[in-house]
Amino acid sequence: MRTYRYFLLLFWVGQPYPTLSTPLSKRTSGFPAKKRALELSGNSKNELNRSKRSWMWNQFFLLEEYTGSDYQYVGKLHSDQDRGDGSLKYILSGDGAGDLFIINENTGDIQATKRLDREEKPVYILRAQAINRRTGRPVEPESEFIIKIHDINDNEPIFTKEVYTATVPEMSDVGTFVVQVTATDADDPTYGNSAKVVYSILQGQPYFSVESETGIIKTALLNMDRENREQYQVVIQAKDMGGQMGGLSGTTTVNITLTDVNDNPPRFPQSSYQFKTPESSPPGTPIGRIKASDADVGENAEIEYSITDGEGLDMFDVITDQETQEGIITVKKLLDFEKKKVYTLKVEASNPHVEPRFLYLGPFKDSATVRIVVEDVDEPPVFSKLAYILQIREDAQINTTIGSVTAQDPDAARNPVKYSVDRHTDMDRIFNIDSGNGSIFTSKLLDRETLLWHNITVIATEINNPKQSSRVPLYIKVLDVNDNAPEFAEFYETFVCEKAKADQLIQTLRAVDKDDPYSGHQFSFSLAPEAASGSNFTIQDNKVTFSTSIYIHTCICMYMYVYVSVSIHEMSTYLLPVVISDNDYPVQSSTGTVTVRVCACDHHGNMQSCHAEALIHPTGLSTGALVAILLCIVILLVTVVLFAALRRQRKKEPLIISKEDIRDNIVSYNDEGGGEEDTQAFDIGTLRNPEAIEDSKLRRDIVPEALFLPRRTPTARDNTDVRDFINQRLKENDTDPTAPPYDSLATYAYEGTGSVADSLSSLESVTTDGDQDYDYLSDWGPRFKKLADMYGGVDSDKDS
Repeated sequence: MRTYRYFLLLFWVGQPYPTLSTPLSKRTSGFPAKKRALELSGNSKNELNRSKRSWMWNQFFLLEEYTGSDYQYVGKLHSDQDRGDGSLKYILSGDGAGDLFIINENTGDIQATKRLDREEKPVYILRAQAINRRTGRPVEPESEFIIKIHDINDNEPIFTKEVYTATVPEMSDVGTFVVQVTATDADDPTYGNSAKVVYSILQGQPYFSVESETGIIKTALLNMDRENREQYQVVIQAKDMGGQMGGLSGTTTVNITLTDVNDNPPRFPQSSYQFKTPESSPPGTPIGRIKASDADVGENAEIEYSITDGEGLDMFDVITDQETQEGIITVKKLLDFEKKKVYTLKVEASNPHVEPRFLYLGPFKDSATVRIVVEDVDEPPVFSKLAYILQIREDAQINTTIGSVTAQDPDAARNPVKYSVDRHTDMDRIFNIDSGNGSIFTSKLLDRETLLWHNITVIATEINNPKQSSRVPLYIKVLDVNDNAPEFAEFYETFVCEKAKADQLIQTLRAVDKDDPYSGHQFSFSLAPEAASGSNFTIQDNKVTFSTSIYIHTCICMYMYVYVSVSIHEMSTYLLPVVISDNDYPVQSSTGTVTVRVCACDHHGNMQSCHAEALIHPTGLSTGALVAILLCIVILLVTVVLFAALRRQRKKEPLIISKEDIRDNIVSYNDEGGGEEDTQAFDIGTLRNPEAIEDSKLRRDIVPEALFLPRRTPTARDNTDVRDFINQRLKENDTDPTAPPYDSLATYAYEGTGSVADSLSSLESVTTDGDQDYDYLSDWGPRFKKLADMYGGVDSDKDS
């Protein structure tokens, strides 16, 4: 390894400092330093020889913020190879070389050309080299050195915030932490006291204090009350140089707010209150508001109200309005001026949230007296009952008294009352009431089977004040009377086999009764006297409610056998009159008829054939047969009507629906005609000369239903404009009741006195002599296939 001998001469403000190979102090530790080059002698490994340095290196120091007019001198570089003959040239490179730092290439003097700021860049690292001017080769290896900027106190402390905001609870102890402020100084904290900051309070005493080293603000006064003062503004100063004279300083503002604690109990502004309320106030009606004041805020000012004592504990209530913190006195029960006119209450206001450390100040509640005066109100009459229930027999005569209702004026005046029935609840006016005493009586006969309950409303009105009225429901039950005879539950028609044995059950009968006896229905059945003597049938009561059974008479078996042996053709139907009676009082009875048909049966008793006619209607038809006949007649009539309608509709169809008629295309494609060019549509000359109308000529497109004689109209002048002519004819036809609704003038629109457009009709080929080629229609696709076939077929017919 090659070693070099070099020397470095350092001049500080013109004074040379001999630099030895000593390490950097703690202040300069961390800056790059070049290792010293040592050379070991080759003759003896134990002998250590120190080589001669050609360069000496060290640090240069330069003050920041230089304000002189000349360049600031930094130092001098010199090589021991320099003999002063100008053969060597010094070169400088690195941070700011050539711009911020310049070197005299002949002498090696280094100067700073600009004002330096340590806070921008505290250290500059440069490299120096000496070269031979003639050869351009370096005579010394390149050496690195450092220029360090010495700090001066040119920066004042700056707080991290311009304005601080902090809160602290009121009534806090001395020394309670509020907030910490922090200031920073851009000067070098390792050099001198330029960056050593000390805090002090300029404004805010004696309420707050600040720790000089940490910037912590604390309370300095005991029992600061928010209700007396809530906001404080504190000014804190930070000064460098340890607070000594000549140091720079900065300030900040701290806005401190005392937060509320519950240290104030609620207090009523007055000891008593008085309110009035009418006796008609329903429960829940607010009477008045009371409010206790509390100097606290937020939840500490919340108040709860309660009634703790007084005469109206059960008649009134108090609730808290959460928004206004007021106590609302309300009615709890209905009031009565006639019973009590004045109530006295004791209302208490208290804080629900209490600070235990302030309980020594006293109870956090207050009370006041509330006096409530009940005002008299003209009240409507009051019935003795909330509802009345009365009963009456259905056979009661008109003007029979059912019962009575009673109502009276609750006021002290005791005004007389009159009664009436609400006719909306008694539309048939079945009941009436005595307006003076409230007696209810009937005005029409009753029928329980029609309506069991009558629900009406009775109105009581003060005579002196008709506006005061009240209503009460009245329920009247109609009691049953046996006034309806029992009847068969259904129409009975049964059969019996010829040659049937005696005592054979034929039919079970059932009866119904509209009445509703207390002990239930019990019916008795018997044959009518006129049928009981010679009848071959008998009725036996089976003791079951509502029903009985019919048996073949068994008294004289011989006659029964003879009767049964009679041919079915001689007597095929029997009509048995049956008397049904109830067991109530008075007894009601009715007669019903049971139809018994004698039928031919097989040996198992199954009916095979039976005559349908009854004894009293030998030639009559059954109901089913009559219904079937009527149904057939109705179907036949409907068929005839539909057929006639179809025939009528077919007559009205246009005759041009035939496929042979070429005009079928016009109808199918909804073409309205060819305009004035379509001479087949109508002849304008005929319109101008109505005399030329042929009376016998009918329309070709619609079959006329009736023939009307054409109306003769005066001949129009030749110079008459077609527009005026057509309008005239339209008016005449509109006012003519005999004009047909298919006037051809309505079919074709008038296009004007002249048209530059040719005819748009697709049927123009019919009226012209020239032939047209429609073969191109085949190329238009399947949608135009029918047109191609139609017009192509016409051409082919002509060719053929």
